Amino acid sequence: MAAKKGGKKSAKKGAKKGGAKKAARKAPKKAAKKGAKRVPNAAFMKPMQPDAALGAVVGSNPMPRTEITKKIWVYIKKNNLQDAKERRMINADDKLKPVFGGKGKVSMFEMTKLVNKHIK
Repeated sequence: MAAKKGGKKSAKKGAKKGGAKKAARKAPKKAAKKGAKRVPNAAFMKPMQPDAALGAVVGSNPMPRTEITKKIWVYIKKNNLQDAKERRMINADDKLKPVFGGKGKVSMFEMTKLVNKHIK
């Protein structure tokens, strides 16, 4: 009887090891080419004109969407407008309320949607 118990244990151990081997045999992910540079999408790099409400936060000169988003985040961090408990929420101050459509608090994902309404 003792031999049967030992056999079961070794069979279980073998099954666990076999599962680990299968995971190791998965195909590796494709590596990115080291010499190739990413080309930015032309739509993101096209200079856009912010309206007066957004211009009060980021400036009134035409700039790409990516730069507008960066400047908004610099403003949010500088004025400590990110919610302390819920980090994905942005608390609007007097300059950001018109940009956020009068809302006092928006999520960072909703923020980009609301900002797009203020650029041409």
